[in-house]
Amino acid sequence: MCTPPLASGPEGPRALRPLLGTVLEALVTGARARGGPLPAGGPDAVAARLREAVGELLPEQGDPQALPTLVRAFAEGAADPAHPLCAAHLHCPPLAVATAADLAASALNPSLDSWDQAPAASELEALTAGVLAREIYPENGTAEALVTTGGTESNQLALLLAREAHGGSLRLVCGANAHHSLPRAAWLLGLPEPVVVPAPGGTLDPDALDAALTGLPGPLLVAATAGTTDTGRIDPLPGIAARCAAHGARLHIDAAYGGGLLFSDRHRARLTGLDAAHTVTLDLHKLGWQPVAAGLLAVRDPRDLAALRQHADYLNADDDTEAGLPDLLGRSLRTTRRPDVLKLAVTLKTLGRSGLGALVDQVCAHARDFAALVDAHPGFELHAPPVISTVLFRPTGATDTTVAAVRRALLTDGRAVLGRARLDGRLWLKATLLNPATGPDDLAALLHLAAASRATLVEGHTPR
Repeated sequence: MCTPPLASGPEGPRALRPLLGTVLEALVTGARARGGPLPAGGPDAVAARLREAVGELLPEQGDPQALPTLVRAFAEGAADPAHPLCAAHLHCPPLAVATAADLAASALNPSLDSWDQAPAASELEALTAGVLAREIYPENGTAEALVTTGGTESNQLALLLAREAHGGSLRLVCGANAHHSLPRAAWLLGLPEPVVVPAPGGTLDPDALDAALTGLPGPLLVAATAGTTDTGRIDPLPGIAARCAAHGARLHIDAAYGGGLLFSDRHRARLTGLDAAHTVTLDLHKLGWQPVAAGLLAVRDPRDLAALRQHADYLNADDDTEAGLPDLLGRSLRTTRRPDVLKLAVTLKTLGRSGLGALVDQVCAHARDFAALVDAHPGFELHAPPVISTVLFRPTGATDTTVAAVRRALLTDGRAVLGRARLDGRLWLKATLLNPATGPDDLAALLHLAAASRATLVEGHTPR
């Protein structure tokens, strides 16, 4: 039996070239069969179509058509984040240049757990992490950043570093608007029950935080948010930082969503106070247009990273380290790590700060435009003007049951993908606009489809 061709090595690119054509054609035919932002029919219908296309997944004899068959079925059953009517989640359409770079990373397949597996990748990671750390801490020449799988891992790492610095009695204090990964990380790390400060206005109020901190024994870790999942709101960071300093509390800022505003001259000031945090979460598969995964944790004081040091003789033997081989085990909780840094580095260098900033400005403008459409429409209620690129709205006079049904009807028909958020005791439709190529007609179509779905459900007819 012939050995299947490999992706790397001298013949790797030659072996990949015809396969790339096959994959690209399958992506085209799959998207054409899907016909919209989401496959129609709901979970059961999608599952049935996929199973029929796949057939026997582990046959006795291999199927030479497996690649086009499965890629086509995968694409036909995908939610396409690049479709202008796919606007539910913080799930961006990836840049072509970043996706191409990710192919190179997959083909070469370095693992960032020892230098001899990833010579160039380890240096590129150090360079890229340093550049991004300085974006967050511009006045700090020693700040560092770790590459993670996203906001959840970054938040968990932040709590771990805080626990190791201050002990197992460390208590997390966060707003009710904080991401679910923060209290979950406290649970995973065996920390005391978090103190959750009410955030009725959608952000963590410094005075309410001050009152909570006044009655609590230390050590304390306050977690603020720059870009909430539901609304994109940004906590008043300078005020929170001042309260933390007054009480001797450590500060972590979850800027997984809002951190991308750093690239925009127009919006960067919204993150004033970010550099007061001991640690900051950044997630560039949101406002960075990267294929998943592309997270970072920036650390103001690199001495905190000593807690991650581990020794495994086959990866970082003392004599190897003394001889100058970089020790990579202290850069992550993971051992095997793919080189997610390559796509980040390619994107930063290709677009530059101004190019990335322009994309940020575009999606923020789209959100303002969509909010204006909602506000002017008699059939909809706008929750609030957007802070970043998220807009919450709901049909005027609708019950929560109807709001939920409108969203599910659009999903089942495959016509549009909207999210949901429960705020102020009511359920809202959520449009998260991360596609810079979205146009005014797309925004109007999204609102029209929501109106038509509501009319069908409640009134039994579809408006013209």
